[in-house]
Amino acid sequence: MPKDNDSTVNDILNDIESKKSESETNPVSENEDFIENSLKASEFTLRSAETVGDDFKEDSEEAQDFDSDEITKEIPEKKDPKKSRKKKKKKKHHYRLPGVLILTTLIFAVAISLSLVIIAYGKDMLGIGKSETTQLIVVPEGATTEEISLMLEKDGIIKSPEFFQLFSRLSNADSQYIAGEHFVRPNMAYETLIQELTSIQSEEKVEVSVTFPEGITLVDAANKLEAAKVCSASDFIFYFNAGGYGFDFENRLSSSTTLKFYRMEGYLFPDTYYFYENMEPEQVCQKIYLNFNEKMTPERYRKMESLGLTLDQLITFSSIVQAEAPTKETMIMVASVFWNRLNNPDIFPLLQSDPTTYYARDVIKPNMDIEDQLILDTYDTYKSPGLPPGPICNPGIEAIDAVLENFQSDAFYFYADIDTGQTYFSATLEEHEQKIAEYGG
Repeated sequence: MPKDNDSTVNDILNDIESKKSESETNPVSENEDFIENSLKASEFTLRSAETVGDDFKEDSEEAQDFDSDEITKEIPEKKDPKKSRKKKKKKKHHYRLPGVLILTTLIFAVAISLSLVIIAYGKDMLGIGKSETTQLIVVPEGATTEEISLMLEKDGIIKSPEFFQLFSRLSNADSQYIAGEHFVRPNMAYETLIQELTSIQSEEKVEVSVTFPEGITLVDAANKLEAAKVCSASDFIFYFNAGGYGFDFENRLSSSTTLKFYRMEGYLFPDTYYFYENMEPEQVCQKIYLNFNEKMTPERYRKMESLGLTLDQLITFSSIVQAEAPTKETMIMVASVFWNRLNNPDIFPLLQSDPTTYYARDVIKPNMDIEDQLILDTYDTYKSPGLPPGPICNPGIEAIDAVLENFQSDAFYFYADIDTGQTYFSATLEEHEQKIAEYGG
């Protein structure tokens, strides 16, 4: 409160005391004066109090403004620790969750990938879920483990050459592989494969040689195998015609075999083979398939394609030449005659080869379960135009090359003298008949 107000109040009080003493002598006037002065004092006091209140209110408002501004600036707001922790956790969760999910997904992806790789390698190593078909592998002299593993991969025996090489190294087998023929299966474990490829055939097996001459039929070849105790004739014919041993030439064969009698007649390459008694028919077939596959070189395929022939047509054509001609030179001319007829179907619609008639009569008909005249007629080139639906025998390499040579001549006829072994060629029917009369006897 200001000092001026204090002195004023004291003066009023002193004045009241003096009036009091005077009132004792003059009660009425004194009372009036007292009342008047009291009212004045009260009024003054109220004004003073109002002034003080206004001052206090003003000071309070200033203090409040000061507190709200300055405290806000200088004193940080007190925060609830729980709320703060929640906010921090929430903020941390918000920013780290995608990264955690990505990392977790990546870990799972890598783990799954590794598991699949391990399972794949494990199945390959153990031969699980793979074919049981026996396949022939020929290991070259001095072949390395890497070369052998690539051969096994190419033939579908294994899937990972690198893993096989590692397994071979750990098994100390790298220098023990034996060159030659080995029969293996895709479902063999690596350990069994290595054992087979590093082992010599048991001495208990009896080796036999079988020679198939040029022009032999599949039926006759089967009978020779049975006679040599290699396998039964019927089993051999079944498995030989079934095929599917993974050789390259098989991919070139026609899928249409409606009118063919024996599907693989013509593909038993004439040669001398070495077998064992009581062999599995599939193993016998694969040895023969392998020989044919090796004889059909890229150069022969190139010539074949340039002449517009399929493999079936080439072997069928060659089988007729093989059956008609005894020597290489004769084969070239006989092939020339048939080429001329095939290229002039309007004039010479029929090949008119006697061996085709004999094959239909002597091989197909006796081995039919139910006689089918349509098949018999389509093989007989005196009745059906063009080449028959399949080979009539198994030609040698000279007959195949004679067809591929496509020698150019003007001959459309030939006559073979059985007694002398000579073959005579003619350009016209008159010349042909004249030579038959002259050399036919």
